[in-house]
Amino acid sequence: MMGNADIALSVENLTVAYGNIKAVDDISFEVQEGEIVTLIGANGAGKSSTLRALSGLVPYSGRLAYRQRDLSTLPAHQIVALGMTQVPEGRGIFGNLTVVENLKLATWQRKDREEVVKDYAHVFDLFPQLAKRKKQIGGTLSGGEQQMLAVGRALMSKSTMMLLDEPSMGLAPMLVRDIFQIIVDINRAGTTILLVEQNAHMALSIASRAYVLETGRIILTGKGRDLLCDPRVREAYLGC
Repeated sequence: MMGNADIALSVENLTVAYGNIKAVDDISFEVQEGEIVTLIGANGAGKSSTLRALSGLVPYSGRLAYRQRDLSTLPAHQIVALGMTQVPEGRGIFGNLTVVENLKLATWQRKDREEVVKDYAHVFDLFPQLAKRKKQIGGTLSGGEQQMLAVGRALMSKSTMMLLDEPSMGLAPMLVRDIFQIIVDINRAGTTILLVEQNAHMALSIASRAYVLETGRIILTGKGRDLLCDPRVREAYLGC
């Protein structure tokens, strides 16, 4: 699995345990360059723990590699420097800073100042709502605007791969559609996406491929749209 240059992310035998409880139990999967891959499953299936391991935020066993670079010895900030950024569940913005200050924080490792200016413009083109609120304090934004800011901040770090943890959580249905369209647009512009999402229908409808997790193990894998039609997925996750 490790040698193919088209593989952006390789996960081999990943296990994450909290005490005696295995949140993730010996899973292996990969994400190709340019794909949207989604992990779906119920609460407690191990989806978020997988992303936290990839971001260097929890201890794990197994082997993780991004663009053939072993991640096991790297602290979280060095993983970000490689180009892999997580948009965490709950957004994780700095509520006491303005929109622009939140975005600026993501550029701390960058030296390409002219490109940074272009990326501000790109984020505000992508999210016109944020452009209207540049000087507004992050904590006073709506849930949808905070989610936009969290995605915009990941873009400002110049990520080549984005890990999205429950981007639709707590959003109104119309905003959910908007956020998923933006995820597709970001992917088309060249960013590889690993998406963790409880809204299985939306996730599968945009994903190249999907992995279904249940109690820490992968129980099913396939193309996103194929799994939309799979009776096991429809019954368990789509309510039909």
